[in-house]
Parts: sequence; C-alpha cells; structure tokens
Amino acid sequence: MTDAVVESTPAVPEQAANGQHPATSLSTAAARNLATTTKSVPQMQEITSRWLLRVLPWVQTQGGAYRVNRRLTHTVGDGRVEFTTEGDAVRVIPTELGEIAQLRGIDDEEVLSALADRFEQREVGAGERIAEEGRPVDGIHLIAHGRAEQFGSGPFGDQSSLGRLVDGDHFGEELLTEDAPTWDHDVIAATPITVLTLPAAAAAELVDRIPALAAHLERYKAGRSAKANKHGEAAIAISAGHTGEPDLPTTFVDYDLAPREYELSVAQTVLRVHTRVADLYNQPMNQMEQQLRLTVEALREQQEDQLLNNREFGLLHNAALSQRIPTRSGAPTPDDLDDLLSRRRDTQFMLAHPKAIAAFGRELNKRGLYPTPTLVEGREVPAWRGVPILPCNKIPISSARTTSIIAMRTGEDNQGVVGLRQVGLPDEYEPGLSVRFMGIDEKAVMSYLVSAYYSVAVLVPDALGVLEHVEIGR
Repeated sequence: MTDAVVESTPAVPEQAANGQHPATSLSTAAARNLATTTKSVPQMQEITSRWLLRVLPWVQTQGGAYRVNRRLTHTVGDGRVEFTTEGDAVRVIPTELGEIAQLRGIDDEEVLSALADRFEQREVGAGERIAEEGRPVDGIHLIAHGRAEQFGSGPFGDQSSLGRLVDGDHFGEELLTEDAPTWDHDVIAATPITVLTLPAAAAAELVDRIPALAAHLERYKAGRSAKANKHGEAAIAISAGHTGEPDLPTTFVDYDLAPREYELSVAQTVLRVHTRVADLYNQPMNQMEQQLRLTVEALREQQEDQLLNNREFGLLHNAALSQRIPTRSGAPTPDDLDDLLSRRRDTQFMLAHPKAIAAFGRELNKRGLYPTPTLVEGREVPAWRGVPILPCNKIPISSARTTSIIAMRTGEDNQGVVGLRQVGLPDEYEPGLSVRFMGIDEKAVMSYLVSAYYSVAVLVPDALGVLEHVEIGR
C-alpha cells in the first residue's frame, strides 16, 4: 500500500484575503479586555457654584427654630394688593385690602367685602394723569397692572422723580384718616394701566354706615400718634445739646410682642444601593461614596433653590416691600443698581442670573463703562461700585423674559441676612446634613436616609433688597 502524502496549506489571514497586511501584534480592542481603563468619577451637570450657600454666614439653630427679635414697630408699611380676573374684569381680593396700612388688622370679611365691592375698574392710557398735585384726593387707587411715575415739585420749581408704582401698589389711602387731603405729587401713567378706584364719596359713605370700620380707623389714628422714628420703630427719648440742669427724659426700648420665628426646613431623600454592587464593584472607586456624593450635591442644589424661592422663608418672597424697586426702563442699568445699593448700608453681595449679568454688561458697554472686577474666595467676579455680582441660576426668569437682582448685607453682628442650620446631628455627614442607615430589605438593597436642614432669616428689613422686572432680552 502506498502511503498518501497530504500537504496542508497554511490558512490565509483574513487581512491578507482582503488585501490588507496580516496582524503582527495584539490589537488594542483585544488588549482592553485585560486592561483597566483610566476613568473619571461620575459627573453631574446639575452642580453649580452655589454662591449663596458659600457667602451666607451660618448660625447654629438649636431647637430647630430661630426667633428674630426687633424693636416694636407701629406701622409695618404698605403692602401690595392682589387681584382676581375673569375675562377683562378685575376685582380686588377682599382680604388683600389688609395690605393697606389703614385697613390692616380688620378681620371681618364682610367689612372687607363691602369695601372691595365699591372699587371701580378703569383703563388709563400712557401719559394720562391719575393724580395732580394740589387737587383734592379723589379716591383710593389700586394699580392692577401697569406702571406709573410719581413726580413732585423740586426746591427750585423743577419736577423731580419720586419713584414708580407697579402691579399691586396703591395710593390715596390717606382720605380714610385725614380731613380733605390733597395730592402732594403728580401720578402719571408710564404705560397703559388698569386701575381700581374707591371714590372718596363711596369711602365716606362706608365709614358712616359701618361702625366697625369707623372704630378701626379711629384706633389707627390713635396708634399713629405714638412717637416713632423714621423707620416706624418706637422712639427712644433722648435729650441732646442741653445746658444747665434740665429734667432728662426717661425712656425704655419697646420690643415687638410677636417676633417672627423661622423653623428649619428639610430636604430629604432615600438612597438605595444593592449589596451586590457595594460588595463586588467597589474598585477602583467606592460605589457607595460616589452614590452618596452625587446625592448630597443634588440636595445642596435644592437647598439653595429653596433659600431663594420658598414662599415661606425664601429671599425673593421675604424682602420687605419697601426694599423692592422696579427698573427704570426694563434693562438693568447702572442707575438701577445705584438705586438698589442706596437703600441699605454696607451691601456686601449681589446675586443675579447669569443672563441678567450679561444684560447689565451690555448696558455698561453702551455707556463706555468698564468697572473693575473683584476677588471673592480667590475668584474674579463682576462688580459694581466694588460690590461683587455673583451668578445664581436659581433666580427664576419669567415667561416675559424678566428676572430679579438681589442685594444683601450679611451677618448677625451686621444686622443682615443669615443662614440657619443645626450642626452636631446624629450620623452627620456634613454640617447640617445627616446620612442614616435604614437597613437592608428582603431584596438585599441597602437604604440610607439623607437629610439636609436649613433656613434663612432677614434680621432687619433693609438687609435685603430686590431689583424687579429686570429685562434680559434687550
């Protein structure tokens, strides 16, 4: 038998068959199966600079509440009135009439409803005069929508601007407590305005017909006669510049009997991590630490948002109405920021949405102004009059493309704005933030309760101011 010789032909590599050169070393795709890649920690787009949390001085709040004691104030100040609409018809909410100083404290809704029913709606065109200096006060006027300018006679016979009136403002309420008052300035519509007016005759008829209303106004006049300083606080009697041995005045500092208390708010979530993930996939990064890090970042973002926008304690909703001013022409000009800064001493910071900062920069460019930036925590930030303007994207932008700019003074010793928190919590992870282990369920999932406690307090009204109706689209 003849042995058959079988010659084997070497396999042609695929690369050669395709006209490419054969591989002579291990490919990178294959090598990555045995290699550990260089990787970043998990990233999160929601994280911002959170300047508000960084610049606020934090006060230890034992017992979960912080009481702001102030001197007794006889008049809190005028508020802004709100309205309801049905089609083109506008009506003042009866209880909102309590925002008028002379009507504040009336609890009888029937009395307030009787007043609200007598307000008459009218439309005022731009440039039309609503009140004329020297003429009798013809009624109480509520601005439901629009903007008006106030002008008075200057010391040399010229007209000077006395400020603006916007949605919710009112004027003419002195006719409730004064005899035959007259307008001491002009009020002219800067835009078309919807005004609700309670005629003087109707107001007088209601006071005569409703004894409870008349009695309330008498009490108001009696209380207003008490001595007070220019801020409305009970005056402290002091004698100065005297000679000889006169009888010195006696005095005491009266306190507000119902001071405001700020309770700590809370933001919480439950973080869940499977034990298999924590056991097997902890190299080179600790899965639990990374999950917790990003959860804490999200809580801190929510905390800053609440400090600005919460209706109970947020800065945008708790600025005194006397410290809220509108812009002169819409866009944030240097004049507007000067008005904002002039309303308080020692303004330390301003907060604005980045788009508002850009709009302010455009106004500076129009005037050829180039203010010097300043350093905050080693970072260069925009500034005006030496006051840093810090970016904060938590300040909302309305559908009309308007926003607000906040100015504030901070610190307890400075009678400013302070952040509130409690340190020393059980299982504390960061100051004012705790992480508590809640156990492992039947699916082998670990749960952790992550809680952040916080609030913010304004110690005196002029510590915080807001520039409103800031247009960012121009």
